[in-house]
Amino acid sequence: MLTLIVISLFSCKEDDDEEIIDGCCLGQILPSITNRDFKMGFTTWPYNAQLGGQDTTYAFLKANGDIYAEHIDDRIPWSAWINNTALPQDFINNIQGRKQRKINGNDLLVSVSLLNNLRTDLAEDYNGDTLAYDSLNQSNIISAYYKHIDYIVTELQPDHLVIAMEVNELLKNAPSKWDGYKKLMDSVRTQLKAKYPNLPMSESITLHNLAYNASAIEQQEVVSYINSTQDFASISFHPHIGGLGATNPEQIDNGFVFLNSNIQLPIAFVETSALAEDLIVPNLNVNIPSDQGFQLEYLKTLLLQADVNDYEFIIWWCHRDYDALWQTFPPSVKDLGQLWRDTGLLDEDGNERISFDVWSEILSR
Repeated sequence: MLTLIVISLFSCKEDDDEEIIDGCCLGQILPSITNRDFKMGFTTWPYNAQLGGQDTTYAFLKANGDIYAEHIDDRIPWSAWINNTALPQDFINNIQGRKQRKINGNDLLVSVSLLNNLRTDLAEDYNGDTLAYDSLNQSNIISAYYKHIDYIVTELQPDHLVIAMEVNELLKNAPSKWDGYKKLMDSVRTQLKAKYPNLPMSESITLHNLAYNASAIEQQEVVSYINSTQDFASISFHPHIGGLGATNPEQIDNGFVFLNSNIQLPIAFVETSALAEDLIVPNLNVNIPSDQGFQLEYLKTLLLQADVNDYEFIIWWCHRDYDALWQTFPPSVKDLGQLWRDTGLLDEDGNERISFDVWSEILSR
């Protein structure tokens, strides 16, 4: 041990350019990761509502990753798809805006949500209504959702595709709809694979609930479904949503043990984050202590797991805290929106957190 300390002191002298993080220089952070085989990137979630914020976000993603993600987790123009009428202009503008900003040279993951924000039912239409149906796998829903995904894929030309997001939440929140969901996705997936045979497809699951807050029966059902139907396992993991923070960081490992021991497919983290500040939301009865140290340790754990277990890629949710954007949220979603507000590798003023230095170091390898 003493020899290692002496070597460390001489290899990272005061006049070295290499920054010291967590007691050692960056070159010594996760030294087992020598030739990174997994891709790294962020979603395009902006930190403010201004056009300049979007442009700055895309520029940051290009410079600080080799993959990025477009999350289309909003409304679905059900009526237009079902009735073959004109698509809402807001929807067209949304997709075309992403298309115009496409980052050349970086892989693209597109994730599309079938479900509403609470993951209890179908996403709402553009008029705010929820589509009436008898079963999720009825023919008009199958046809409409296939058209929806096909349009997005045609326009954005992704390298990886998530065709439904956080789907185990539907089993948890509305179990009576689960069988219909599986039949719906089987039909949609079959059509998509016929048209795009070389495009890897998946449906994402939330590790923070599946590993920590689900029954054994739910776990077995979801794991079996994913292993038997997907091209890769797409993981959404936000530890604080599972109640994990600076007071119980050791439990993070339990999630990775569950994941790596149960999933038999290539694994990709399609969205993940960790709090760098305390999360206090009185209306949701949420009070989770956290700090930059917790975020740093989670990121290091994630990177090491990605290297050891040959993950395909990792996507960090937001590159920068979005306090400015959050201020514009309507009151009805402000509490929900706060849950991820302080998870950026940059703070709200654009200052780099210590986690960003580790991210940059591993990205360079």
